Amino acid sequence: MSSCPLTFAAIGCGGRVQTYSKGAALMPDRYQVVAAADPNPARLKLMRDIVPGELRTFADDRELFAAGRLADIVMIGTQDAYHVQPCIEAMRLGYDVLLEKPIATNFREVMQLEQEAARLGRRVLVCHVLRYTPLYTKVKSLLEAGVIGQMVTINAVEGVAPFHQAHSFVRGHWSVVEKSSPMIIAKCCHDLDIVSWLVDAKCESVSSFGSLSHFNAANAPAGAPARCTDGCPVAGQCFYDAHRYLTDQRNWLQWVFNGGVKASDDEVLDWLRTSPWGRCVYHCDNTAVDRQTVNMHFANRVTGTLTMTAFDSGRYLEIRGTEGVLLAGTGVQRTSGHEIAVVNHRTEKPVYHDLEIIEGDYAGHGGGDHGLMSVLDAEWRKPNPADMRSSLQRSVESHAIGFAAEEARLNGSVVKLDEYIARHRS
Repeated sequence: MSSCPLTFAAIGCGGRVQTYSKGAALMPDRYQVVAAADPNPARLKLMRDIVPGELRTFADDRELFAAGRLADIVMIGTQDAYHVQPCIEAMRLGYDVLLEKPIATNFREVMQLEQEAARLGRRVLVCHVLRYTPLYTKVKSLLEAGVIGQMVTINAVEGVAPFHQAHSFVRGHWSVVEKSSPMIIAKCCHDLDIVSWLVDAKCESVSSFGSLSHFNAANAPAGAPARCTDGCPVAGQCFYDAHRYLTDQRNWLQWVFNGGVKASDDEVLDWLRTSPWGRCVYHCDNTAVDRQTVNMHFANRVTGTLTMTAFDSGRYLEIRGTEGVLLAGTGVQRTSGHEIAVVNHRTEKPVYHDLEIIEGDYAGHGGGDHGLMSVLDAEWRKPNPADMRSSLQRSVESHAIGFAAEEARLNGSVVKLDEYIARHRS
């Protein structure tokens, strides 16, 4: 393996790119961020504070690309609708790409990107960081060891958490599907990717049900105004009161209000009076669903479900096999205090498995952010790009499930994946 560190140029320097850049700064012998592009000067200043060495900065990706090839890899952390264009441009300049999920906001562009990467011979690793967490890595190894025999069913739950749903998918950047991605892609392509990885077989067909059931005008408290700052009669009692950004939910401001975490209460109030995050959650223009279930049938006859709900918190798995049951994540933690439980059908006694906990600023996604950075250089040097744990080629499969599921939800149909992919291949 080469002793030279991998170098990165960053495009879109929000929370995700900042997280990876912090990870790189902890391993300077392995990674170096050498350039960053973002139209927001405050974000570029944050990047200068994070990066230990010299950092070239640019106002946007066009300026960065005009400077030529500055690094080995481009990190793309822009908003969902602006992933494909800079990724293709970077590959054409000779960059490999570390691409934040989702790959694109529609499946035709996903296929376009895959075909362009193959034509150019470029590597693209999608940031499906759950594959790199201690929890799912351990689950994968237990399944491969045969602790539950042959897998029969897998049920996954993604509890977004009520205030997170309100912040990101009612008031925030991903609230309007037409401007971003379907909820099942924007929030749950992680989870579909994990299900696909654990089942280790091709998904053949999907159906899906879901809707926007709660965050609409029909559920608004009587007399609730358009904004929480306009004298709401239930201010202080409503769980979604935007005034909580001044108190127990202030940490959310770091992603949407520069300097907001340390701002004065008056400054935050002024911001809420005009910001999307000051709106009543029942009077927004949101179109993202707040509940959805995806049903999957795989080529190895495993059946699976993924349930996304705004009204729970955390991820958990129930995997049933011919020899036992494996439970993992939030559900088993709540009942037993352990991370993973394996129950053999013969003994009916649980065997618990606990994990090393990653703490601090670098603990995001259950340790997945740390896990990705800890193996990224080794992944990048695998001879076959498709063998990278979350390669573009592998990630296309789970994106196909998600986009086909959204079509099935909207049309009330069962969608066959082979036919769906064929329809979107250019």
